[in-house]
Amino acid sequence: MSFSFANPSHQLSPYVKQYWALESSAHHKSEHIQRMVPNGLMELMIYLGNRPETLDKNKGLTENTLISGQQKRYYDLKVSGNISLFSISFLPYGAMMFFDIPLNELYDKNIPLKYIIGNRIIHLEEKLFEAASFKEKTKIVDTFLKKQLHKNSKEYELQRIYKTVYEINKTRGLLNIETLAEKACLSRKQFERTFLDYIGSSPKQFLKIVRFQNAIFQKQKNHNMPLTELAHLCGYFDQAHMINEFKTLAGMTPRKYFTDCEPFSDYFQ
Repeated sequence: MSFSFANPSHQLSPYVKQYWALESSAHHKSEHIQRMVPNGLMELMIYLGNRPETLDKNKGLTENTLISGQQKRYYDLKVSGNISLFSISFLPYGAMMFFDIPLNELYDKNIPLKYIIGNRIIHLEEKLFEAASFKEKTKIVDTFLKKQLHKNSKEYELQRIYKTVYEINKTRGLLNIETLAEKACLSRKQFERTFLDYIGSSPKQFLKIVRFQNAIFQKQKNHNMPLTELAHLCGYFDQAHMINEFKTLAGMTPRKYFTDCEPFSDYFQ
């Protein structure tokens, strides 16, 4: 199994976090279960080989190119055979600049991109299938996204959300919604509606995921950090609070998660 990573072009960097690819060759009878946990980012996934299977009807991988909205909780993929995946990780507010729909419509779902942009996806898939290298694929996708990039008619709202996400990241999710709404110069109701459209989840859910990703990130930096210290550092009321949120988002306790999974935060890395 091999991973490749690349940054987007300068024009796209305010909206796209990174490009990454996975190449995995396995015997056709072998399979493994991959647990997917919420990471606070929307993903555009393009499968160029076998597609994994999932039993969650909202996460069905029914097409080669899918856009994955903000996730509510974990789900499992059954991976087998040869996997060739190219993925685009958007910054939390970034996808709005390419797909002109309220992002909450994608919440907790994997949606075929053809339902959003129509037959334009066929040309992109064909070019990626023919590409001989990861570098060539990044150029193809970069060109595609530049053509998709549109001037948002509510640029001031995007800037408002950009500053909100900046504050959330700076405090690692340790802000309440009233404070965020006040900083955005909106009532709580207006703020929650705008946040839902531009991020694709409620502020409460997003803050929960950022705290969760920060716990993974802190453990990534210090594998020996005790769980009680981790809970305190990441703003949980106590260790029981952290355990409950890990069970919801990852389907297991922090101890089991850090035993079974190598800690790596897609959001903060």
